[in-house]
This record gives sequence, C-alpha cells and structure tokens, in this order.
Amino acid sequence: MADKVEVPEVEITKEQLLGWYRQMVRIRRVEELAAKAYTLRKIKGFCHLYIGQEAIAVGSHAAVDAKDDLISAYRIHGQVLARGGTAREVMAELFGKQAGITKGIGGSMHMASKKLHFWGGYGIVGGHVPLGLGSAFAHRYNESGQISLTFFGDGAAQQGAVYESLHMAQLWKLPAVFFCENNYYAMGTSLDRQSYLTDMSRRGDGVGMTRWQFNAFDVVDVYKNVKAAADYARSGKGPVILEGVTYRYRGHSMSDPAKYRAEGELEEKKQKSDGIELAADRLRDDFGVSDADLAKIKVEIDEEAQDAYDFADNAPEPDEDALYDYVYAPAEVE
Repeated sequence: MADKVEVPEVEITKEQLLGWYRQMVRIRRVEELAAKAYTLRKIKGFCHLYIGQEAIAVGSHAAVDAKDDLISAYRIHGQVLARGGTAREVMAELFGKQAGITKGIGGSMHMASKKLHFWGGYGIVGGHVPLGLGSAFAHRYNESGQISLTFFGDGAAQQGAVYESLHMAQLWKLPAVFFCENNYYAMGTSLDRQSYLTDMSRRGDGVGMTRWQFNAFDVVDVYKNVKAAADYARSGKGPVILEGVTYRYRGHSMSDPAKYRAEGELEEKKQKSDGIELAADRLRDDFGVSDADLAKIKVEIDEEAQDAYDFADNAPEPDEDALYDYVYAPAEVE
C-alpha cells in the first residue's frame, strides 16, 4: 500500500467559508423543494436527494480547477449546484423542462454540462467509474495538466468496473482522483452488512494506490483532503482513492421510507455531524459572524430556491422536434 499523502493545513478566509456555507444552504433548500415537487408529481421518475452530504460536493469542487473533469453517479443535484449550475437550471431539469441544464431530457440522474466540465450523472451503479478513468487518460495523453475527479458510493465500491478502473489508473499513473462517498447505506443495506472492509479507500491497496479515509462532514476538512489528493494526482505521481465518511438524511430515493435505520441514528447524525451547522459554528467561532448574518443568508437562499421552483413550474416543455437531438455525436452540446 502506498502511503497517505500529507494533508497540509490550509488557511481559509471568512469570504471562502461564507461562500461555502451559502452553497451548502442552497443545495439543501433546492432539494427540499424538489422533495415537495416530487410529492406533487411535478417531478417524475427517479429522484435521489443529496441532503446531508452537501459538504462533500462544496468542499470537493472548491478544491479542484474549473477545467478538471468531474463525473458522478445519480445522486448529483448537489454536485451540479456546487460546480456552478444555477438553481433554475437544476430545478428545471428535475421538472423535465427545456430550460434545464440538459434541456429537460436528462432528469434527476443524468445532468451534465460541457461548460462546467461536469460529465454526469449515470444510473448504472459503478458503471461511470471507467469514464473517469478515460478522462484521466485523455488528460495525460494530451498533457493538459488537468485531472479527473470521479465520485461513487459505497455500494458501487463492490462493482468490478471500479476495481478494473483502479487497476488501470495505477498501472498507467493517471491523473485521477476516485472519491467514494460512504453515506452508510447502499440503497437499504448498511455498509457492515455488504462489505467485510468498511474503509472503502482500501480498495486501492490491491493495486498499490495512494489512499486514505477521512470524515467528510466538515466542508473545510473535505477541501483540504481533496486538494491534497488533486495536487498529488496533478503532479504526475499517480492516482488517489479517497473515502469520505458522510451520511444521507433521506432515503435512497424518494420512494424509500428508510425504515432500515437504527432508532435515533438519524437524529444523532443531524445533531453532531451536520455540515451546514458545522460551517455555521466555524463562522461564529473563527470569524465572529452573527446569527443574524447567517439567518439573512438563509432568507436569501429561500427566495432564490423558491424562484427556481416557480421558474421550473412555469417553464415550457421541451420542443418535440428536438426529441432525437444528442442521440448521435455531431449534435453540439452546450
């Protein structure tokens, strides 16, 4: 096993942390309204909420470059918002409207943006990880200086495609970071019931890949760990696999009542490990930000999220003449 990279202390400014706090609040509020829309059947099909995991999306995206490639699975609303997608674009996509970030044809699980270097959004568990491998290979081949950052869950860590991707990335020393978001449950199965190993970063041991696990509830900790991994991969030393321990508050999808949790487990996580509250505590303690200032941010985000909801609800449906756009490669993707 390769040694863990030293994770240096990084000085975070008040402006940075306020921005990250605002982003996390935005993700949560947009998703809360998405849950409302789903119960009203304004959102159809699958809908996997990211509530509870906001610190990973925000901290990770802050730690990489704008031209680095990012690929994720199907729990991606928060990832898209953290990468720079607007609340209107995300909500309209959830509603299946033309104004959505993928023009209403992707929906909850298949959001992508060429402009943001965010390449999805995939419903096949673990099937997207080889795409992150391919992206990293392209960056090395083209000597672009960029990396790929690929997110997957603890359930996907059991898939053969993930193992094969780790093997090839390490063999070729590709500029890749593989990030396992361990939110405790693969659908409804707890990690200790699905895997003998409960540190998913150890998937890298068999190929000699640099790896480590860390608690990913605090956005500052996420930023520091992902930045260390990204800098290492960008330096040409080879790939890294991280495991960020997190927790999702909602069910696997909107159709999952999450009855499999131990009594009191969810409440304990909310009280002790909520990323938004941890950031608020840092802002108060380290920078003297007042409760009134934090409340003002929440009011502003509430208005932004409600605007996105109303916009999506009233936006036009996709043009039927565009039904077959993007089926073949020649169509230009925005």
